[in-house]
Amino acid sequence: MIRKLACLVLLLAAAPAPPALPVAPAVVVRTLPHDPDAFTEGLFYREGHLYESTGQVGESSIRKVELETGKVIRSVSIPSPYFGEGIAPVGSQIVSLTWQHHTGFRWTLDGFRKLGSFSYPGEGWALTSNDRTVVMSDGTAQLRFLDPATLKEQRRITVTANGRQVDQLNELEFVDGEILANIWRTQYIARIDPADGHVIGWIDLSALITAVGETDPEAVPNGIAWDARGRHLYVTGKLWPTLFEIKPPKG
Repeated sequence: MIRKLACLVLLLAAAPAPPALPVAPAVVVRTLPHDPDAFTEGLFYREGHLYESTGQVGESSIRKVELETGKVIRSVSIPSPYFGEGIAPVGSQIVSLTWQHHTGFRWTLDGFRKLGSFSYPGEGWALTSNDRTVVMSDGTAQLRFLDPATLKEQRRITVTANGRQVDQLNELEFVDGEILANIWRTQYIARIDPADGHVIGWIDLSALITAVGETDPEAVPNGIAWDARGRHLYVTGKLWPTLFEIKPPKG
């Protein structure tokens, strides 16, 4: 089974939480069921449903999930040798990444019909989007901003906290003009200013990790979805049996 390799070993105690930046504990609003076999790589909310991508070679998929029950109501497999990664909505389509094959795909949002593929240099980790841009992470401290029509790179920012680069940026979500990013193998979500890459604060998911009680080292927090209309913020993790609704960050 393929695992992400990194030269750093980010233990929870060593995660980036500079004292000069605010660290807010996640406040749980409610809990919902989540497929405990889902190796979650991407997550977003659209019109009452969650859309989720899962990883692992031979097990990767994109799914439409019933929010209240966690039931998968539609799915499509991403075949070997691809390791599925992040997803994001772009108009009436879903854009998806793969980890190390420099290849992404376009799918119809309604029906998951494959429309085509695109390429990019480096690894693919996560995606998020708004009306103007698509943002991609690649495991480094950089975020790439892509044209939503062509998926060509337009610019990059380097994410920093107190002048130090923050890498291992994983699952992404636009929330109230910020980019939220899971930091892989830590309990933290970074709140990033998309204009300059500065981290403006952290959300600490320690209590959620404790509540889940997972012992698998791969079962880390990963997955952020934002219902902008209802102002509901959902988070989960790889192989977690629970989806948490938490209070959104304050400015």
